[in-house]
Amino acid sequence: MDVVVRSRKVEISQGLKGLVEEKVSRLSRFLDGMDHAEVIFSEEKNPRIADREVCEVTLAAHGHLVRARAAAADQAAAVDRVLDKLEHQIEKLKGRLVGRSHPRRHGSVNSAKDHQPPDDDNADEPAPRIVKTKRFEIKPMTPEEASLQMDLLGHDFYFFTNSETERAAVVYRRSDGYVGLIDS
Repeated sequence: MDVVVRSRKVEISQGLKGLVEEKVSRLSRFLDGMDHAEVIFSEEKNPRIADREVCEVTLAAHGHLVRARAAAADQAAAVDRVLDKLEHQIEKLKGRLVGRSHPRRHGSVNSAKDHQPPDDDNADEPAPRIVKTKRFEIKPMTPEEASLQMDLLGHDFYFFTNSETERAAVVYRRSDGYVGLIDS
């Protein structure tokens, strides 16, 4: 597994870097096909926060991204906390991947037909400006796979190419807890 360790405005020792590479590489025993991991260390600047050392890990596995973030009083403890979270998420992903191939599986994502555009009450305010742009490759997937990816990333929506319609689509978490689908 390719492990990249970076830091944002904090120093990390070579010993900690080696320990992180070793521990993150061990995660591949839970699920085959993990080929890349990115570990980022940072520090919370608020002096009132006791757990200031932050560790964020993003794994690429079977075309899915698994991400976890944890904070602790020191960097090594933050690594241990984030690895516990990742183990749980990988087990969840593994269960869903196995469940997807199960013959009795019938789940589907309901489409959002009652979506209405927002009212244009804020015509006097300036238009929002774009402050960050992300580019990533989009692989065709089913709405169920996109819903799984959204859950693994911990996001409220996920943009993807629908393999059934071959068009752009979005799955999103509704306020009632269900998942909605916007298909173009």
